[in-house]
Amino acid sequence: MASLATRAAALSSQDAASIVRLLHDFLLENPQAQVLEDGRVLFDLQLARFSLTAERGRCLWHLWSEERNLVRTVSSVRERKNSLRIETVRLGQSKPQVLELVSGRDRCAPSTRRILRERFLRVFERLLCREFPECAIDSLIAAPDLENSFGPGYVRGLLRRGQTAWAVIAAGPEESPATIDGILTLGILWLAWCRAHGNGRTVLAGLKIFVPEGQEQLTRRRLAWLHPRIASWELYAVDAKSEGCCSVSPAEIGLAEPRLLHAFNPAAAIDRCQSGLDRLSRLMPPGLREVAEVRANSPAEVSLALHGLEFARVRQGFSSHSFAPTDEITFGAGANETPLTDETEALFCDLIQQLGEHRRAGNHRRNPLYRLQPERWLESVLRRNLEEIDTALCPGPIYTQVAAMGTADRGLLDLLAVTRSGRLAIVEVKADDDLQLPLQSLDYWARVRELQQQGSLTSHGYFQGMELSATPPLLYLVSPILRVHPATDTVLAHLSPEIPWQVVGVGEDWKTQLRVIARKKSEGWASRLSSSI
Repeated sequence: MASLATRAAALSSQDAASIVRLLHDFLLENPQAQVLEDGRVLFDLQLARFSLTAERGRCLWHLWSEERNLVRTVSSVRERKNSLRIETVRLGQSKPQVLELVSGRDRCAPSTRRILRERFLRVFERLLCREFPECAIDSLIAAPDLENSFGPGYVRGLLRRGQTAWAVIAAGPEESPATIDGILTLGILWLAWCRAHGNGRTVLAGLKIFVPEGQEQLTRRRLAWLHPRIASWELYAVDAKSEGCCSVSPAEIGLAEPRLLHAFNPAAAIDRCQSGLDRLSRLMPPGLREVAEVRANSPAEVSLALHGLEFARVRQGFSSHSFAPTDEITFGAGANETPLTDETEALFCDLIQQLGEHRRAGNHRRNPLYRLQPERWLESVLRRNLEEIDTALCPGPIYTQVAAMGTADRGLLDLLAVTRSGRLAIVEVKADDDLQLPLQSLDYWARVRELQQQGSLTSHGYFQGMELSATPPLLYLVSPILRVHPATDTVLAHLSPEIPWQVVGVGEDWKTQLRVIARKKSEGWASRLSSSI
């Protein structure tokens, strides 16, 4: 944001084109941005569409959705923390109006959030006294401890009964779904912290987890894959209104609505869209044309990407006047996706020029096009060099962004591959440290394991001509070596021994050369932890 701040401070001396580029850069960095007026959300840019143009010395901003349509002239922009204050003028009016472009969804004021959390802490304390009268409550806290990764969204403490204790952790109903879904990771870390800082006389039996009623299913599925010898795991669904809770048993819940898509022939899809790809290729400079990645997204859609960043698509359909197939070609992404026509060819060429200039290794590190979607960049590198991660892995076939593996919000796994012996392999990619990576990867592993046991992968056409092993899939977690979160080992060590995982740290220069710097495997980790308890 520093570069945005510098540019915003000098905005009064910039022209309309500079304002357009400033807004575009913010939107590229914040794909979940929202447009607010007087604190009210006008547009969620994940759902709405927009266009930004510089015409006759004015920056014109057009936004539209199913609910409303808005056209404003942007006269000035001021940068704030995670937002832009945008002064606009309605067409035909002179009085300026202010819009706010914010980076994400969390608009709850810190003071309001703090009051809600303090209220839930009192509710939770009364609940524990009522539900566990035989236990003494020890040090319930909600204060953050960032050194140990504990944020303010969780209440944590201990329940004691004689020489036995339980670690407890809870999330209130006002917390975001992401916070509630992440409670098991923080619960594991809290249990490990309590054991490491115990007095040596108290035995910590396990962990009790409390989540709002109706939001327990993801945690319930994950609990089924934790190591039963390391700790006892208990889950409770809390009704904040009645201040009561009920026990929820861990369960390997199947895919309630199996939606695994049938595999298709990528070569045939590319062949169907070849005429559209040829048109795009003619507009691209030779250097970019040679390195652009051609990906088949479906039997009727092919995309072009540069280092994982998709910038154009060709979709095959039918014209409105005949049954003859026709190609729909678009470029850009998200709400700014634009059809390629004779009138927009110049805009496409400008986009291509910017991509070629900024999205290349070792250059323009502060540019949004360079920083955008780093995980997809790392994923594209891995696709070409999968054997560098493990020589046992086959270079192909590799399925990217396998869709609809389940009903959870995160329904895409990064790479699904196979070893030379036919064993399935899940490769999860993170370009930055992520505390939730181990359990998010567990979600994918559990879904693939179920599909494997059902025989769904074979019946849906995946890995045709290969005999798949019934052995549980391998799980690889790949990140730059300095971006592996310090808590990753602790969380992984609490997983079931049935899950064979590897943490693979690659060199920080992975954009130019993929090298494995460090590797940790599951063998022995859980047993060492179990023996130390």
